[in-house]
Amino acid sequence: MSHTYTTRVIDIATGAEERVHDLTGECARFLRDVASGRDGLLNVFVPHATAGIALLETGAGSDDDLLAALRDLLPADDRWRHRHGSRGHGRDHVLPALVPPHATLPVLDGGLALGTWQSVCLVDTNRDNVNRQVRLSFLG
Repeated sequence: MSHTYTTRVIDIATGAEERVHDLTGECARFLRDVASGRDGLLNVFVPHATAGIALLETGAGSDDDLLAALRDLLPADDRWRHRHGSRGHGRDHVLPALVPPHATLPVLDGGLALGTWQSVCLVDTNRDNVNRQVRLSFLG
């Protein structure tokens, strides 16, 4: 069985507000281009110290609930030792310990094998960095 590895970097404008950006469509387009109906694994990675990748339901309030929970756990105040950037920016550097910067997902027949309500999301609480890159890699 021959395996191939293909990767692509996509640019995401997250803006100057906390955001959960749904990447599911971008992941599906990437797999349509490269997976050719094969089974394998999709790795989604954000190479930033202040963002993460999460699987969650979007559009029904869960994305806003996640941001609210992160604000409760990681308030944007002066408690953080990491102090460059906007007030409370140190919390953004703690975020990847709670929302990891990567996810590896099953691909079946060339498509994401997600649960009914699961979406692949970029979680970005850093208001100082308005542009992000996400690396999508398929092994199959």
